Amino acid sequence: MEKMVRLDTTALSSFVSSGELDRLDPFVRTAHDLLRQGTGAGADFRGWLELARRADRQELERILAAARRVREKATAFVVVGIGGSYLGARAAIEMLLPLHRNEMALPKRNGPRIYFLGNHLSPAVTAEILALLEQEEVVVNVISKSGTTTEPALSFRLLREQLLRRYGREEARRRILVTTDREKGALRKLAAEEGYETFTIPDDVGGRYSVLTPVGLLPMAVAGIDVEAVLAGAAAAAEWWTRPGVGNNEAYQYAALRNILARKGRQIELLVNFDPHLHTFGEWWKQLFGESEGKDGKGLYPASADFTTDLHSLGQYIQEGARILIETVLHLENQGPDLVIPAEATDIDGLEYLAGRTLGHVNEMAFRGTVEAHVAGGVPVIQLHLAERSAPVFGQLVFFFEVACAISGYLLGVNPFDQPGVEAYKRNMFRLLGKPGI
Repeated sequence: MEKMVRLDTTALSSFVSSGELDRLDPFVRTAHDLLRQGTGAGADFRGWLELARRADRQELERILAAARRVREKATAFVVVGIGGSYLGARAAIEMLLPLHRNEMALPKRNGPRIYFLGNHLSPAVTAEILALLEQEEVVVNVISKSGTTTEPALSFRLLREQLLRRYGREEARRRILVTTDREKGALRKLAAEEGYETFTIPDDVGGRYSVLTPVGLLPMAVAGIDVEAVLAGAAAAAEWWTRPGVGNNEAYQYAALRNILARKGRQIELLVNFDPHLHTFGEWWKQLFGESEGKDGKGLYPASADFTTDLHSLGQYIQEGARILIETVLHLENQGPDLVIPAEATDIDGLEYLAGRTLGHVNEMAFRGTVEAHVAGGVPVIQLHLAERSAPVFGQLVFFFEVACAISGYLLGVNPFDQPGVEAYKRNMFRLLGKPGI
């Protein structure tokens, strides 16, 4: 398969020297050994490394069969999950399909509307979605290893009540798909009692690394994405980007460059896109790096921005604010269908010089001009060029960041696969709610 994700470090020449990268190479090789040999912290959660190359064909066939049934039966498919239980699937759906597909008529939509619940505690938004679902034929996919995470568990409770009222217990049972732990947990127990069809989250894959498991693959398949092409892209990426050393491994180079820049006082990494289809990919990326690196007072703070939109709010700070930022820019080389800018008899808006050119060309020049301006203003810019918005590109991009994140965590000296800090707010929330035993 062709490599469709390309690292470009040309804009870093005034911030990082080749010698600095070479000097970090022995440490990168040590991190590689920790990851590949399973001798590093969190080694029990490295299953994502081989997911695409050793996909369970039987499980994949079950996913595809379930997706076909949902697409035949449902006009609305609700994904219930939070964090890694929904971000990867949502990122794929929004990257690869029309951004406003839910508003399209069924023939153009090519599948059920996709809704996401369980990723917040807003009563207003939850009520709005429940009201919309009253007009739909609904199938629900609840995703949780434990089944007791507050946000998805509450949303699922409300959805179950709606399904039982509308369809009765037997038909509701056929409209609920569960993605959970292989053997244990409240959701596994409920699924066994009610007879829900279940899919397994592998024991050795943590939530933020789970997009290429049934967690992400089932919603993608229901939306009409070619999940086998996604897996093929990730499998190819696993061949390229698990080689030792920085010299021939772009993912390791990216991890090393982040580490070098952090040592020079950079504190924030801004993942930037120039296409709204990539917005939620940035949300997935933020969780991946935030939970993996943000420990022991270490790690770059992961943030994201949508350009050119956010250039009209954050642009001033990026250009002239505190020099604590680095930018990683996702650049689409093929933006998809384009629009020609029409000519007008008068030039009232001052844009007649663009007549006959395309909107994509203007967006491309905005990308180039922004990189030039930010580099000149003292912002190190890493560029990742994506050939197109396609299933193989998504698979490659996911694996690129997953393996880079693991190596980056080991370079920092932290466990890139745990997230002990997320429990603190939960303990306080449960205490305030009066949960028994707290």
